[in-house]
This record gives sequence, structure tokens and C-alpha cells, in this order.
Amino acid sequence: MALALQALIWTLQSPSRAERLLALTGLSVEELRGGAGEPGVLAAILSFLEGHEADLIECAESLDVRPESLVAARRVLEAA
Repeated sequence: MALALQALIWTLQSPSRAERLLALTGLSVEELRGGAGEPGVLAAILSFLEGHEADLIECAESLDVRPESLVAARRVLEAA
């Protein structure tokens, strides 16, 4: 869950990426704030990153992890 939270923080650091996240996931700002610790919301964040490979790779590099680690984290969160 910690990795997904780090990915969320990374995503929100870019206003354009944050807007795209909200548009593509259908989450509202309130839902994102209230659900930031929920597995389903965090899985949606990671799925969003997977949907745009450049973001997935850039996020992974920024967090000093492999992109596969973000994908694996999404799978774990979806199973929770």
C-alpha cells in the first residue's frame, strides 16, 4: 500500500496528470481524498499509470522501483 500511496503523491505533483487521473478514473477530488487509503482507490491509481506507459516508467524511476513493482502492487490491491 505504501508504494501505491507514493505513486499517488507522484501523480498529483503534476496538475495536468492529476486532471487526467480524475477524468479517466471518474474519481472526484473528494473521493480521492477520502479513499486515498482504500485498496480500490489505490488500485485505480496504479491502473491509471499502467494505462499510460510513459507515466508508469517515469513514476517508477522517480520512486526508484521497477515498473513491474507498480503492476504487482496493483494486483495485490485488487485482490484485497
